[in-house]
Amino acid sequence: MARPTPSSKVASTTAPAALKRLRQLSYLLDSAIRVPGSEIRFGLDPILGLFPGGGDTVTGLMSVYIVFEAARLGVPAATLGRMGVNILFDVLTGTVPVLGDLLDVTWKANSQNVALLEKHIAAPVESSAADKLFAVVVIAALLALVVGVATLSVWIVAQVIGLLS
Repeated sequence: MARPTPSSKVASTTAPAALKRLRQLSYLLDSAIRVPGSEIRFGLDPILGLFPGGGDTVTGLMSVYIVFEAARLGVPAATLGRMGVNILFDVLTGTVPVLGDLLDVTWKANSQNVALLEKHIAAPVESSAADKLFAVVVIAALLALVVGVATLSVWIVAQVIGLLS
């Protein structure tokens, strides 16, 4: 019988609580509000995204937290890469005023990332040292992306206000 690795021990002891927390977070960001008379659901992500810089920063950091937890639970590099691409698409499209927020209603990056984590937990694949290094790189790059987009958004708003005054 194979001995459990340290990362599988972490995943097996903390996965249920972490998964519950991440499901609640993704629900809040992606699906907490239902449009009356329809099946359309959205969360705080598109609402907060209406606030230039700050809203996308807050929701982007929450999205990166989901990836961080997935990395901590031993998700392999390939899955972390897919999770990163989901956030990349979400953050970059969120920079387009109104249209990006409408896309947030349909593109539920956080829910997709939690589903990827659930798939890993259901059939775990042992992660390697390279996976852990990749996780650090992905998380650092996503944090830089979120901060960079927020900085750019604030700068653009300042420029527009400067033109109007």
